[in-house]
Amino acid sequence: MSLLTWTKEQFATNISQHDREHQTIFDMVNKLHESAGGTDRSAIGKQLDALIAYVAEHFGAEESNMIKSDYADYPQHKQEHDKLVQTCLDLQKAFHAGEAEINRETTTFVADWLVNHIPNIDRRYGPAMNGAGIA
Repeated sequence: MSLLTWTKEQFATNISQHDREHQTIFDMVNKLHESAGGTDRSAIGKQLDALIAYVAEHFGAEESNMIKSDYADYPQHKQEHDKLVQTCLDLQKAFHAGEAEINRETTTFVADWLVNHIPNIDRRYGPAMNGAGIA
C-alpha cells in the first residue's frame, strides 16, 4: 500500500512542471517507505540519496520560478525548503555514518511534510507563476 497518493484535487499547483515533480517525489517516498526498516542498507542509502538530490533539484526549480514571477512569499517559502533540506541532509549524514536508520517513522515524517506543504504553501505560487507565463 502506498504511503502517498497524488491527486489533482488535493495537490495540483497548476504549474505542470512542479506537479510532475511532486508526483515523482511521491513515487520516490513510496519506494523508500517500502524499503524502510529493511536490511539492505546499501539499497536504502541509494534511495535516500536519490530522493534528497531530487527534492533539492525540485526546490531549486520552484525557487527559480518564484524569482522569475516576483512571488511575494518567496523568502518565507525558501525558508521552509531550507529547513527541510537541512533536516534531510543531517539524516542522510547520520544514516551513512551508521548513526541513524531510515524507518517508516522517517518516511511518514516526509509524507506529512509534503501533505501539508503542497496544498497549503505551494498552491499559493500558482497564480503568480501563471501570471508570469509559467504553466
